[in-house]
Amino acid sequence: MKNVKIIIEEHDDGFVAYPVGLQGVVIGQGDSYEDALADVRSALTFHLETFGPESLQDDLVKDAFLAETTV
Repeated sequence: MKNVKIIIEEHDDGFVAYPVGLQGVVIGQGDSYEDALADVRSALTFHLETFGPESLQDDLVKDAFLAETTV
């Protein structure tokens, strides 16, 4: 078991979640934060079972931040 950093975005029509530091594309979605997190967790499990743990390069990402600026 590994901890994986997940980005979760809220949109007008629901939530989208995706992991940081993964080779390949894995996205989850849902009507709520919890639904999107559960969906991306399921997709990550399938991805790691299919492509192996080496597809997760979470050690490349030390941390993730959300920032906002005005332009």
